Amino acid sequence: MTSREFLPYLKCVGTGPKRNRDLTKEEMKIVMRAFLKKEVLPEQIAAFMLGWRVKGESIEEFAGALEVFDEFIKKSPLPNSIEFGYPYDGKIKNPYILPLTAKYLQGFDINLSLHGGLLQPAKEGTTLKEVCDNTTLESNTYYYDRSEYFPELYAFSEIRDKLGLRSSFNTIEKLLGITGSDTAIIGAFHKPFIDKYIQLYQDRYKKLIIIKGNEGTPEIFSKCAVTIVENGEITEIKVDPKAYGIAYTKYTERISLESSLDQLHKPSASFIELAKFNAAVILFLTNKVESIEAGLSVISAHHTKALS
Repeated sequence: MTSREFLPYLKCVGTGPKRNRDLTKEEMKIVMRAFLKKEVLPEQIAAFMLGWRVKGESIEEFAGALEVFDEFIKKSPLPNSIEFGYPYDGKIKNPYILPLTAKYLQGFDINLSLHGGLLQPAKEGTTLKEVCDNTTLESNTYYYDRSEYFPELYAFSEIRDKLGLRSSFNTIEKLLGITGSDTAIIGAFHKPFIDKYIQLYQDRYKKLIIIKGNEGTPEIFSKCAVTIVENGEITEIKVDPKAYGIAYTKYTERISLESSLDQLHKPSASFIELAKFNAAVILFLTNKVESIEAGLSVISAHHTKALS
């Protein structure tokens, strides 16, 4: 595609409310291939990204983009794995807990699949990449960097940084099927995104779990809703660490990378209990145990045995 041939697609999102229209799935696939192959000008990519976000994205457009992503992503099949979907704009008020949670999932035949990359607008938080690059991960935890598994999208980082605004990619970059996992756990902040994730991912995973977790991540720090999608059925449950005697006080100030890493490397007693709780929830959601209580019990017994 030439930059001139791209103009009709740009007009779909850049001519104002009266003339803008949703692209079909096939049109979006043409656009996304042109982007990833660098067949159009950077200015056109930036203009489309901004216009697409302002117009509002359709599920068909998102689905088309994801299908093209599938053509480019370097797959790394990982047996018995759960793919975790984290936002790429980072966390600003609390440390990441999953690297510690992984410790308490050792011995349960679960591999944790994480992926990350450079910070994307607009939260300007600490990224999962920064944490994983500076932490010795447990043997059941695998981190995949975008520069390696999807360099074509990684190349968009500079444009996105210059725009400085949340883009449509923020929504669809969190779950990418890198490890061929049957189960995916994704974080959500706003309820409308839960419906979008269900429509986009329910056919891409045997089991989709959406946690309305801390800062839009799949990490549970306080009472939250969990949506489970499996075999065409949608179930919602509430989980609350306080109901299990866990009184963790969340940060109120912006947290630095150093402080986040310090909590992982030298965790407080309450942070450890919260990590165990997150692990117990994962065991329950993946049918390893019959309840969260049972998960906490088996984790305690397993960890005590490992220490003896």
